[in-house]
Parts: sequence; C-alpha cells; structure tokens
Amino acid sequence: MSRKPAQQAGDGFFARAYAVVAQVPPGSVVTYGRIAALIGNARAAQAVGWAMRVCPDELPSHRVVPATGSLSLGLFGGAEAWRQLLEDEGVPFAHDGRVDVKQCLWP
Repeated sequence: MSRKPAQQAGDGFFARAYAVVAQVPPGSVVTYGRIAALIGNARAAQAVGWAMRVCPDELPSHRVVPATGSLSLGLFGGAEAWRQLLEDEGVPFAHDGRVDVKQCLWP
C-alpha cells in the first residue's frame, strides 16, 4: 500500500513540509509543530499530520512525532514498527515508552 499523494510537486504546504522532513537526520526527530513553524505557519501542526499520513515512501516520516513523544497506534505500519525504526537509528526513549524528544529534537 502506497502513501503517496496524488499531488506531490510544487511549492504547496505538503511539499514544504516534505522538504523539512527530508532534512531530518537519522537519530533525530522533529515535531509536527516545529515543521509547521519552519514552513511559516506555526498553527498548522494538524495539517502537517495530514501531510505525514500521505508522505512519499522515500521520506523518513517515522522521524516526525508529536511534541509529547508518544507514538500513535494509527501510524502507518503501527507504533511498534515505527518505534523499531527509531530505535535502530539510536533515538532515545523514556521509561514510559515515549520518544525522549528533548534529547533528539532537530534542528
């Protein structure tokens, strides 16, 4: 199953969000709100979430997390699969299972 949106090209909101996601290095995470702020609309974190739901497969969308660090069961592939991807990259987790955002937040 592909997550690719019908329209990816151009300079629209989704394309700008994807450009930020493409820059997040392994071992780091970025929040939905931070992406929204970086692309000029700090109040659009929810829209970034929609963009991530249809994010092109080649982008590291698993590196985009809520500010709380929780991994939702609704994530593509499931929370456990995303956790494994993040752990494989060295992303730290707190004792309660959430990403330790303070230790690995980008930029």
